[in-house]
Amino acid sequence: MPATEPAQIYRNVMEPLVIQEFEHQFRQLPAKVAQYVNKAEVVAYALNRLPPLYATSERGWQQQQARADRELAPKIAAAVRQAIAAVQRDPIRATTPLRVDGDRDVHMALRELQELLHVNDLSWQNLADIVERELIRTARGEVSWRKRGSRVAESEEWQDRRYML
Repeated sequence: MPATEPAQIYRNVMEPLVIQEFEHQFRQLPAKVAQYVNKAEVVAYALNRLPPLYATSERGWQQQQARADRELAPKIAAAVRQAIAAVQRDPIRATTPLRVDGDRDVHMALRELQELLHVNDLSWQNLADIVERELIRTARGEVSWRKRGSRVAESEEWQDRRYML
């Protein structure tokens, strides 16, 4: 019986770059157009028209990102633009989205963190840096928090000893 090897993680550098470009272009769309744009379909459409750039290490990730920035940035923007034009939600056509493994979609988690931290440029690449920055700001008293979903008025501070430094 062969020895069991630890699971090797591999990721496509293009996925977060396409998502970031989609979010940039989506913010510029008129509201009437934006309501018919399905993010998952646009991202999949664009990724299918771009070369994958997989990495298995931090160094490989950085090299692939540099390559994408250097060689593929205009192609990413064009692929997303084409995808937005081609893939608009058709109210007549019903689709069943793929289910996400696990309890939560990782992109939804990132979006919720973005809203919680009031940061527009949050990504998996800068998440730790931004959380660290916000924790430091909180410790200095520059930021006060209130419990998400609480009925406390915006002007009232939420205080819970479990969350205070």
